[in-house]
Amino acid sequence: MRVSIRKVILACVALAGTAYGITILRGSHNLGGFAEKRRQIEQLEQENEKLQREIAAKRNHLTNLQQNPDLKLEIERKLKLVTPGTKHFILQDGTEGEKPAAPAEPRQ
Repeated sequence: MRVSIRKVILACVALAGTAYGITILRGSHNLGGFAEKRRQIEQLEQENEKLQREIAAKRNHLTNLQQNPDLKLEIERKLKLVTPGTKHFILQDGTEGEKPAAPAEPRQ
């Protein structure tokens, strides 16, 4: 019964490969780790889709504001924004909420 060196080396390589495979599957980067990373990727993809929808909604809102000149002027007036090339004059006149200051009473 003579065992050739090739068969012994092949058996050692197969045993070492099997041990290495088991170590990898049970190590820190095991199959459970891959499942966890896949779950995180799916969660981030869902969050990304949500953010893309929000961006699209805000773009639509901005487009609507830009296309409606009356609304744009109202916003500029309320926020006191001045666009380049325009002049705005702010006049101080009495409003209903303001009352003139009462004269001070003389001291005795």
